[in-house]
Amino acid sequence: MLRRWFSEDGAIRVAVLAVIVGVAAGFGAVVFRDFIALVHNLAFLGRFSLLYDATKHTLASPLGAWIILVPVAGALVVAFLVSRFAPEAKGHGVPEVMDAMYYKRGIIRPLVGAIKAIASSISIGTGGAVGREGPIIQIGASFGSSLSQWLGLKQWQRMTLIACGAAGGIAATFNTPIGGVLFAIELIMPEISVRTLIPVALATGTATAIGRVFFGDHPSFLIPQLPVISSSVLSPWSIVAYLIFGLALGCVSALFIRSIYAMEDVFNRLPGNYYLRHATGMLVVGIMIYMLSRYTGYYYIEGVSYATVQDILEKTLTNPWLLLLLLAAKMLATSLTLGSGGSGGIFSPALFLGATLGGCYAALLGWLMPAMHADAASLAVVGMAGIIGGSTGAVVTAVVIVYEMTRDYNVILPLLISVSVAYGVRRWFVRGSIYDLKLARRGHYIPESLQTNMYLLDRVRDFLRRAVVRIPVNGDWSRLNRYLMRLQRLPHVIIVDGEKVLGVIAADRVLQVDRSRSVREALERQADSKFIVVCSNDLLFDVMAQLRNSPASVVIVTANGDLKTPRQIKGVLTWGDIASSSNLPQPLLGSRAEGGGNTERL
Repeated sequence: MLRRWFSEDGAIRVAVLAVIVGVAAGFGAVVFRDFIALVHNLAFLGRFSLLYDATKHTLASPLGAWIILVPVAGALVVAFLVSRFAPEAKGHGVPEVMDAMYYKRGIIRPLVGAIKAIASSISIGTGGAVGREGPIIQIGASFGSSLSQWLGLKQWQRMTLIACGAAGGIAATFNTPIGGVLFAIELIMPEISVRTLIPVALATGTATAIGRVFFGDHPSFLIPQLPVISSSVLSPWSIVAYLIFGLALGCVSALFIRSIYAMEDVFNRLPGNYYLRHATGMLVVGIMIYMLSRYTGYYYIEGVSYATVQDILEKTLTNPWLLLLLLAAKMLATSLTLGSGGSGGIFSPALFLGATLGGCYAALLGWLMPAMHADAASLAVVGMAGIIGGSTGAVVTAVVIVYEMTRDYNVILPLLISVSVAYGVRRWFVRGSIYDLKLARRGHYIPESLQTNMYLLDRVRDFLRRAVVRIPVNGDWSRLNRYLMRLQRLPHVIIVDGEKVLGVIAADRVLQVDRSRSVREALERQADSKFIVVCSNDLLFDVMAQLRNSPASVVIVTANGDLKTPRQIKGVLTWGDIASSSNLPQPLLGSRAEGGGNTERL
């Protein structure tokens, strides 16, 4: 009874389910962070505790140099979980959600969310240089998919709940509800309409409220006042400085993407199994964090590394040479973690790279143009958004998330300048985003844009591009032969018996007809005897809906929608005609998700 009630089409039911998914995403973020804390404290400090502030540096481990083996031990556990239970849990999470949306009809196995949570917690807690945002997105999406499968929901409802889980996860993690909605719009949702946006907004609001109860009403970082970008008007030199910074951010974003997949290729070519390759990669990461601890005093690049970002924002870490070293080390460590088969997100590494690059750029501006009084915290904030937007392609999401973190509207203009330039430069070097490229390497391509299908509002008569040949069922093929001699495009063939239409041979089958046989035999072999009749003034959108809801694949068009005699026929329309006239691939037209909304990802 409950499952049948929730599976209905009503908007209220979908809204209730969205709130449930939001609750799950919010509590999922809480439990996930607690599990990371538990693993981290056990692995690094040898104590059982859930108290862990990622914005504070980890104390030196009593293990000393043996800390090198902690990431290796974590790698072996992660490899076991991933290879034994859920291969989808490997990697940074978001591509798997996108793949499920576009290539698996929104089906995510229920086990994936649980294994992703455990594997990512272990990977991050034992020093893997990855983030927690990607995993919580996959965890929330997995819950939304599992709930919709259990309730037997329609495909569009299932995809909406997946988007609710993903958006709710990122909103609860960052305390950025608007950013969560925009993330779903830019990267996850294949349909943008009222029926999908309202549930996503409800889910992000619910998840954010739960996150605030446990984490407090503040962003992930304590960002001080930003003096350089607190002015409502930027000077020309400042605009130029942010444009140049955008160029640098774009280059680093491209390098970040390339490094991850280059390292993945390196490890795939290494001898040995998954266990050995991942352990080898994490051994190098372990050596790196130990060497940093020994010579700089802190681990710096282990885990989410929010403490390093916080130091830059508070201007306690300003040495440009150390910042450059940390930038290179974090990029390498993240590439090693993910390339060798680890589990975790790329948001936190992107924030780290942007902050360190911003600190370096502030030092450079201070040396070249001291009159500008470049502020390291200001440029770090812009850099964080720039690397996120440049590497993920979620430009608006990056701008809004950082704006919600600073809560300073004057940050918008510098963000728009630098992030937009960073995105353009990254696309010049690497066309696909860090998410798209992972799927493209599997042969799964994700649409790059959202477009309104304006052709759906055209009249059917505008799509009648082929001639129609009427042939009596007891006649011969002479009339068709004459048409084939003088027509540039193959015609549709209508087989009639007096005043009755018996069937239609679509143009793409005409050349397959054996014209040495009778017309009646062709009617039985190649003709479609099921068709619908529409008016020439009907909208294509309505006609496509009729086609989807009927067993017919052919449309006969008349002046008024009646068919009493073959002489009324104005033309014939097939899926192939629609695809070629609208410049869309035919499979897309034939396999749309159920239901309304004429704005879809193409």
